[in-house]
Amino acid sequence: MLNASTSHASTPSQRTPAPTPGYQPETQGVKTIRSIRGMNDILPPETSLWQYLEKQVASLLAEYGYREIRLPVIEHTELFQNSIGESTDIVEKEMYSFSDRNGDSLTLRPEGTASCVRALCQHHLAPALQKLWYQGPMFRHERPQHGRQRQFHQLGVEVFGVASAEVDAELLLLSARLWRRLGLEKRIQLQLNSLGDGESRQHYREALVSWLSAREAALDDDSRRRLRNNPLRILDSKNPQTQSLLEDAPVMADFLNEEAAAHFDRLREILDANGLVYTVNHRLVRGLDYYNRTVFEWVTEALGAQGTVCGGGRYDTLVQQFGGKATPAAGFAAGLERLVLLLQQLQQSPLEEPLADVYFTAVGDAARVCAITLAEAVRDQLDGYNILVNCEGGSFKSQLKKADKSGARLAVIIGEREVAARSAGIKPLRGESAEQFSVAQSELAARLQGLLA
Repeated sequence: MLNASTSHASTPSQRTPAPTPGYQPETQGVKTIRSIRGMNDILPPETSLWQYLEKQVASLLAEYGYREIRLPVIEHTELFQNSIGESTDIVEKEMYSFSDRNGDSLTLRPEGTASCVRALCQHHLAPALQKLWYQGPMFRHERPQHGRQRQFHQLGVEVFGVASAEVDAELLLLSARLWRRLGLEKRIQLQLNSLGDGESRQHYREALVSWLSAREAALDDDSRRRLRNNPLRILDSKNPQTQSLLEDAPVMADFLNEEAAAHFDRLREILDANGLVYTVNHRLVRGLDYYNRTVFEWVTEALGAQGTVCGGGRYDTLVQQFGGKATPAAGFAAGLERLVLLLQQLQQSPLEEPLADVYFTAVGDAARVCAITLAEAVRDQLDGYNILVNCEGGSFKSQLKKADKSGARLAVIIGEREVAARSAGIKPLRGESAEQFSVAQSELAARLQGLLA
């Protein structure tokens, strides 16, 4: 850190060094450095909405027996190449990858499941039952849009060690409960599909490739490319002409073997028993290669083109693919930016919480010392309340305006008279009664607690 008092004047024995690239003399002003495109600041008061969402998430997941895992932001590139699939858009076009000083190829994580599975294998946590969740930033080099940024934040929820459809159902019922707690249940709809197991998927893949090959001339360029290396992703094409063509394409449901069909039927049975409304979407495949059997998306029409709020499914082979013991698994990821946007659209979305419950004002040097000391004593005795002290100075009138703006319910007033009398003034700032009264400093914390309660 530079010392702010260091002089910039040169002496006869000192010469100003030649400017380095990017250097701008003071006379030209300082270049403004902005955040990277698609990597945005989250500022107050919006952060209060994020905190509200994060608290709701953590509370709900604890109720269902999930425990938090915290994962690195940077991983070896091959982790994502081997799990997500080298022919996916994420790996081909969107990952932030680079070589470090040792020549290793590293990547800013584009999603969390691969990292979670890597941790599971590395720390020998499989195949025992593990119910885990995480949240944090992910990175994809996409065109920034409303609800889609290059640095975005995800909630991930994963279950390892259980192959039953009951786990799939719990994930869906859990997420549905989260939407209800947030007041979003009328804005988000569930879509389901089954990709079957490896055998079912291979048979379907062959049938789909044969059907599409006969109509290749009608496909868009991107779909023709995918026809060779990832034909199921054509089902998720956003091209209107391709979507129209796919209306008569084979559907996965006709190729499910008996076991995969029974799993999907059991899942639907449980959802029906719980009154959870859903739509079976035969074109739903998700954008990652590791999924099998159940796949799902929670979608909305309230965010324009960015309609998927949450998505996931089952990935029973991924742990073994990473060298672990065979471990069934299922999970989902929810985009926090999109949930925040939905919350902002609600008139009843949480407002910014008050900065303070109690605001200390003081005029005079001795009073300011006294106010800080009293505030510390109050904090010792009153847990869970926000106690602010005015450190900017000014008249009592200006300080009381700041106290009111902070949202505080009570102002504590310390002046020379209060210092001498070892007393403190208390002024209610909310409600009908606003009469100021005095208490002994030794009784201040107890009186404040009684008023706040």
